[in-house]
Amino acid sequence: MIPPPQIARVSHARVSCDGANDGIPASLGHPRVFLQIDEHGYFDCGYCDRRFVLIGGPADGADQSESPDHPAGASV
Repeated sequence: MIPPPQIARVSHARVSCDGANDGIPASLGHPRVFLQIDEHGYFDCGYCDRRFVLIGGPADGADQSESPDHPAGASV
């Protein structure tokens, strides 16, 4: 498995993603979506594949290349 393109460590289980990052403004990203991190401690955005990892959760500090890639969420 290859690691996700970008990993964002977050402090809340409910996050939003619009595709913006250091090189891409929100206006050039994707529609804003709201994501809920589940019991696995991470969630992959279905548009940009950015992985959101909950700080202190089960996926925090783990090798992200070993976690399955699920654009619909980690519990699929």
